[in-house]
Amino acid sequence: MTWRAALLLGAGALTLPAWPAPFAGVAVMTGLVLLLVALDWALAAPLRAVTATRSGDRTVRLGGTATVTLCLTNTSGRTLRAQVRDAWVPSAGARPDVPPGRVLRIVAGGSAALPVRLTPARRGDRPAAALTVRSLGPLRLAFRQRAGHPGTPPWTLRVLPRFDSRRHLPEKLARLRIIDGMQVTRGRGQGTEFDTLREYVVGDDVRSIDWRASARRSDVLVRTWRPERDRRLVCVLDTGRTSAVRVGDEPRLDTAIDAALLLTALAARAGDRVDLLAVDAAVRATVKGSGRPALLPRLVDAVAPLQPALVETDFELIAGEVLRRERQRSLVVLFTALEAGALGEGLLPVLPRLAARHRVVIAATHDPVLTGLTVTPPTGPDDAYAAAAAWRALAERDRVRAALARHGVAVVDAPADRLAPTVADTYLRLKALGQL
Repeated sequence: MTWRAALLLGAGALTLPAWPAPFAGVAVMTGLVLLLVALDWALAAPLRAVTATRSGDRTVRLGGTATVTLCLTNTSGRTLRAQVRDAWVPSAGARPDVPPGRVLRIVAGGSAALPVRLTPARRGDRPAAALTVRSLGPLRLAFRQRAGHPGTPPWTLRVLPRFDSRRHLPEKLARLRIIDGMQVTRGRGQGTEFDTLREYVVGDDVRSIDWRASARRSDVLVRTWRPERDRRLVCVLDTGRTSAVRVGDEPRLDTAIDAALLLTALAARAGDRVDLLAVDAAVRATVKGSGRPALLPRLVDAVAPLQPALVETDFELIAGEVLRRERQRSLVVLFTALEAGALGEGLLPVLPRLAARHRVVIAATHDPVLTGLTVTPPTGPDDAYAAAAAWRALAERDRVRAALARHGVAVVDAPADRLAPTVADTYLRLKALGQL
């Protein structure tokens, strides 16, 4: 029953004093209203004759806006007067173009399109929650309603990472071209793969002179080298409890994903093969580096639904998976946190096996709050205790960094906004030195 039916019943109650006592005015008026309500309900379009379909965007980058259109089709012989509520999960940021309270009029055999604009606030999969359709009668005294309308296809919008670090890609690619010798520079860059022979010029390293070729040409020729190609790079994302810590405006895992995407784009352009693993207590995602042109889209799609798990990371599992999957020597970049408890008990015992076969780099984001506590003069006992705890945390990070360095592991420890370019610079430096 709608508010109109309730209003009619109220009007009947107000007219009761005008009825003679022998007559049951309330029964007559109530019966009339109920008859009208039943008739209106019977004339409302049946919901079983209403079909719903969806169309629109399947993916959107975090911060962007997607449009998903709900199409209602009235297959009955009556006009459909409907109120529709298309509910999504709150983090999807749904804004329907048609307000839920507005009554839509769809003639028999007709259809109506209801666009919904989605501006998600979080990365991952954002599903449509429920569709509620209310069919009103011609007098709008009664309605038929069904929540979770049958036949509605499920729809999930995948929110991809923001990938803000792509703004650094042109500058890193320019450095890569210099290292690779594709631009005219003084020197051809260092590496271990033979490139070409050219005439000796003042300033060239005499150790690069090819004496046999010089004898054949009666001129002094030097070998030029280029960085190695077709090397292997493994990005490992730690999705355990430490990845859930918010550094700035986003979790540590999102910062690691952003850095991994920039590193993947750069390495793929350099001709190297990139694999990805996401691990906590179990393997959450894997991406193989075959098919380089489609590598970055596949990797973006694989990491989009990843969420931090509140469990301890199994570094024994990480080392075992890397050693099992990568038979050739590879550059392994592990995105994790420099926490003494997690790395000291989990990573350091298995690190010798991993570092013996592969080149290992630890990429971590440090929290600027710790640094701020150490530089701000304390104004009371609470501030003094906080500063002491910050100094202790930083000292533990230094001890972990020193322990990793003893195993030949390079450590990248940078703020969240500088992690991606710093990791890319480390990759370029190792490539220029031929240490991949």
